[in-house]
Amino acid sequence: MTDDLAGAYRAYIDCLNRHDWPSLGDHVAAEVEHNGRCFGLTGYREMLEADVRAIPDLRFNIDMLMTDGPMVAARLLFDCHPVGELFGLLVDGQRVRFAENVFYEFRDGRIARVWSVIDKAAIAEQI
Repeated sequence: MTDDLAGAYRAYIDCLNRHDWPSLGDHVAAEVEHNGRCFGLTGYREMLEADVRAIPDLRFNIDMLMTDGPMVAARLLFDCHPVGELFGLLVDGQRVRFAENVFYEFRDGRIARVWSVIDKAAIAEQI
């Protein structure tokens, strides 16, 4: 199961990096929650599309990946050039590097719940 879960997660990250929004439902449950809020698949997709508009060169890079039962923990690294504001900080095209620590709960082979913490302090230090 662990290898299958890691493979499912890597396929999800590949979907994000290809901006293959029509296939997002293959990886994310219809009633997905993010940080305690029920976004649903439509809201989750809209959040990701907004992220790509804010960061046109957004690429999700897995630094660490652990699985345990239906849970996945990952540290994602980003090296990008956001336009305008990012997380309330005026970045305006500057290159920034930061990490996201994120936990996922899978149900029936899809991501059902997500808990995410982004290192905003790292961004603030760079601008």
